[in-house]
Amino acid sequence: MPAAPATGSTARPPLTRFGLGTAAVGRPGYITLGRDVDLPAERTVEALRRRTHDLLDAAYAAGVRYFDTARSYGRAEEFVGEWLATRPEVATEVTVGSKWGYTYTADWRASGVPVHEVKEHTAEVFDRQIKETRALLGTHLDIYLVHSVTPDSPALTDPALHERLAGLAAEGVRVGLSTSGPAQADTVRAALEVSVGGRPLFAAVQSTWNLLEPSAGPALAAAAEAGWLVVVKEGMANGRLADRNATGPDTAALRALAARTGASCDALALAAVAAQPWADLVLSGAATAGQLASNLAAAELDLTPADLDDLSVLAEPAEAYWHTRASLPWA
Repeated sequence: MPAAPATGSTARPPLTRFGLGTAAVGRPGYITLGRDVDLPAERTVEALRRRTHDLLDAAYAAGVRYFDTARSYGRAEEFVGEWLATRPEVATEVTVGSKWGYTYTADWRASGVPVHEVKEHTAEVFDRQIKETRALLGTHLDIYLVHSVTPDSPALTDPALHERLAGLAAEGVRVGLSTSGPAQADTVRAALEVSVGGRPLFAAVQSTWNLLEPSAGPALAAAAEAGWLVVVKEGMANGRLADRNATGPDTAALRALAARTGASCDALALAAVAAQPWADLVLSGAATAGQLASNLAAAELDLTPADLDDLSVLAEPAEAYWHTRASLPWA
């Protein structure tokens, strides 16, 4: 077990706009590019537990106070829960969000697995997974999202599920959804209309927005206007905007800005997300301490409207972006 981090009295002031996600370190396989060199060669449970705890320590010491996990991230909820249980002085200061709706099925294998996770947005799955999440996170569950909602999801239409989610909200947990796919904007707008007993059901959303895939922006702005917490995931496009991968003509504008400013491509990509007025929190998906430090350098960058305009040329059609994402290998 790694040593406990510095307490709140000695850690850096909170970075209120940035959080740490655990998708890349809670299981041996994921789709982030370059992950084959980022993680230990032997991806045992204990090795990834240590890596997760070390990243959580580093993030907290750097000022991060928001941590994101999910039922389908292998054993990530377990790792986060253990970290919080051994650091009571930290646990009182941080916000933890998790997600339900996918069941992890890879059995701790990185490759050669037909299906790594199975999605099912039913009341029965919610009943099972909220118990599992509570068992691992205890009282440290502040936000609970339906994982990867698309316009056809029962999460938008099932009254029985809505009643359960409303019950969880009544207990003080902020209920929301994450989105994926080229119709993210349609999903968010449909979710804004969902109510129980005349009151809006959802109060948070976690969506993909990055320089390559900005299509959800207007809908996320509407969610922010409605008072929702807006969290942005995949700000680096699963590693496509990292320095080691941003090498093609499609990212030339990003490399040019990096050369002009001396900032890394990943920091600039995340700073572009943070520059969106509707974005409350921007997640780092770092798998190493070096990546985390580089990601969090975004907090020191102040992109100008001209910089953002230069970077806007990176945007791809949403369908093309999600087609490419679907083809990324689990490694």
